[in-house]
Amino acid sequence: MTIFCPKRLALTTVLLLITLFAAAQFAPAQPCEEQTFQEAKFIVCTTTPGRDDLRLFWKNARGEPYRRFPGIARSLADEGRTLKFAMNAGMYLTDFSPIGLYVENGQELRPASTKTMDGPPGKVPNFYKKPNGVFFLNDAGAGILPTTEYLKRRPKTRFATQSGPMLVIKNKLNPIFIPGSTDRTRRSGVGVCNDGSVRFAISDGAVNFHDFARLFRDSLGCPDALFLDGGNGVGIYEPNMGRSDMSWHGGFGPVIGLVE
Repeated sequence: MTIFCPKRLALTTVLLLITLFAAAQFAPAQPCEEQTFQEAKFIVCTTTPGRDDLRLFWKNARGEPYRRFPGIARSLADEGRTLKFAMNAGMYLTDFSPIGLYVENGQELRPASTKTMDGPPGKVPNFYKKPNGVFFLNDAGAGILPTTEYLKRRPKTRFATQSGPMLVIKNKLNPIFIPGSTDRTRRSGVGVCNDGSVRFAISDGAVNFHDFARLFRDSLGCPDALFLDGGNGVGIYEPNMGRSDMSWHGGFGPVIGLVE
């Protein structure tokens, strides 16, 4: 015969709750989460420079562009490391080489582009929309500067990628953006935020530049943000979300990833 003991049941319940609470406290935090802003859905990944191992990737050990996220993940796995998440890190040419500045492990593998293009906004490729900018990582943390300012300062960098246009500059939206613009597509970008974090965002649906820039400034608290790419050139690798996107351009050029 089973004897019901309320005290024993209560003690078991308390111990179970303590175990679950402790497990939650020590469970590793996931860097990426889904967020909604202005009725649009995004994946936002948050990192802390100096604590987190953020890296840029372009070519593998054979000197060939990685092009796809799984190749980077396998390369890191061979070193006993894990690719926590990755995202396209700027625009590239048909051979998957970066259009502009690219610095990896302190080596400048591509120089900054100072080329300009004039014309109606709809006719100027995004990289050349003014101003474009540079996202960089160094021992002091992370930064985003308009390209002309970056070239004047020439900060020492371990990793850097040039893209464009700038989304937010010193807490102001890029004035070229039009509220309510019908130029809508999937977009990705990076922001350096007030709390010192670096946040990467990719839209799950179509958004215009103005709303995408507002996501960084008004929702994520980033006074400086840079557009990385749009349309068929955006993608994210996030195994916990079941994401390993493909670029419909045949692959990605520069990629940024969080390594653990």
